[in-house]
Amino acid sequence: MHDEFTLKVPLLGGLLVVVSLFVNRYFRSDPMLDAIPTVGFSDPILSYFSTLRFFFDGVRMLKEGYQKSRPGLFKMALFRRWVVLAARSELIEDVRKAPEDVLSLNELTDELLQPEYTLDFLNQNDLFHNDVIRSKLTRNIAVTFKEVRDELVMAMDDFIPMSGDEWVKVPILETIRRVICRTTNRIFVGVPLCRDYDYQTLNLTFAVNLLKFGMIISLFPKPLRPIVSRILSNLPSQIQQEIEFIRPMVEERFAKMEEYGDDWDDKPNDVLMWLMSEAKGVERSVEGLARRLLLVNFAAVHSASLTLTQVLYRLLANPEYIEPLREEVDAVITEEGWTKAGIDKMHKIDSFLRESLRLDGFLLLAAPRLALRPFTFSNGMTVPAGTIVSIPASAIHTDERIYPNPDEFDGFRFAKLCESEGDTTASRYQSVSPSSEHLVFGLGRHVCPGRFLAVNEIKALFAHIIATYDIKFEGGKGVPREFCIRGMRIPGKANVMFRTRQK
Repeated sequence: MHDEFTLKVPLLGGLLVVVSLFVNRYFRSDPMLDAIPTVGFSDPILSYFSTLRFFFDGVRMLKEGYQKSRPGLFKMALFRRWVVLAARSELIEDVRKAPEDVLSLNELTDELLQPEYTLDFLNQNDLFHNDVIRSKLTRNIAVTFKEVRDELVMAMDDFIPMSGDEWVKVPILETIRRVICRTTNRIFVGVPLCRDYDYQTLNLTFAVNLLKFGMIISLFPKPLRPIVSRILSNLPSQIQQEIEFIRPMVEERFAKMEEYGDDWDDKPNDVLMWLMSEAKGVERSVEGLARRLLLVNFAAVHSASLTLTQVLYRLLANPEYIEPLREEVDAVITEEGWTKAGIDKMHKIDSFLRESLRLDGFLLLAAPRLALRPFTFSNGMTVPAGTIVSIPASAIHTDERIYPNPDEFDGFRFAKLCESEGDTTASRYQSVSPSSEHLVFGLGRHVCPGRFLAVNEIKALFAHIIATYDIKFEGGKGVPREFCIRGMRIPGKANVMFRTRQK
């Protein structure tokens, strides 16, 4: 009897998903949307084939729409909604300027991640963790740089133990994830917790599960979501694990806050401490803080890991860049040492990163928003409420009108632009700088608040690898084939050989 029930639950659930998707799509047919050109099928049923194509072939679909869209807008089908893409600078500016109560990132994020069921914040409307990342974390990057540097060196030594001058085989994506997770958590929770292998595993797997279960739950009608989340999701147990990991630390810190006030000897200078200081009401608890830490790890670790892996693949595919990059790193370190100021002077490192972000950016779409009410673009076209509005970042990044030889990797493209303008520190060409032509970190008021930490950490680790190791693909193999899933670009897995630098 139990086995029969176990079989029927997924079958019934699958049927409900299909029915709800069909009804949802069918009744969202709208004359305003019909006026916008479509990449793929427009028919309510056939459009699901286009949805599946975007799931795996998003880069080409976006480029097709970008090149053929005369009004500057085109649309594509997603499982439950249409997404309308702004492909001209003036329309991109419309998206950037739109207020949150018209085009909303927060509402779209809630729909994708289903935080009511996945994160279960005690106070759903309190997003104070964003302010902590935007202000305190960014202001403390230079202050905490020595700790970050020390941790990444120790992490690399631990995860890639050298043996004399011998080559060591490294599964690079998995290893970079571990190193980034440990290094990031040095300034999130400090030592010794950041070095706990099980704690790293929890944060790495929670991020994957958050995306997975958010997607699954969102496919069901709202009345069924609480039931589905209880049946399918393992996130509550992972949240409980996080609570148990941080409980001793949080209770000790709260005791000291009660005894000494806002300041005491050896007060930690990390994200957990800043969250504890800013949290109000029910969020000022171990349970509330655990959820916030899981979320900031979700935002910080995987995107940085995927980015650095792509950067290393680009370097291995273009080994002629190794020596000039090494020369820059060696010269800067001799002058500045391993400091935040030194990392900021590594202009070729920054250019190489920005170029990799241009061609290999994690997200194919930029600045996604959910239309809460009808929104009219400056070209007169209107999208109805319930439509997703976004920007085809991957297509813009390979527009020959913006970038000469756009499909060619030119690691020093942006460094040369700075030199041609007589300003080696031109901010608009730096990796952290968003623009309508370089959209990796979004645009407008919702530009990624953690980009300064991410770029600093990636550059520091990239520079350390260049200065410390010789690297090559295992057995002369090339860059593994990347794949795209739901508008996300994922590098393939490969083994990279490391040895201690020989010259």
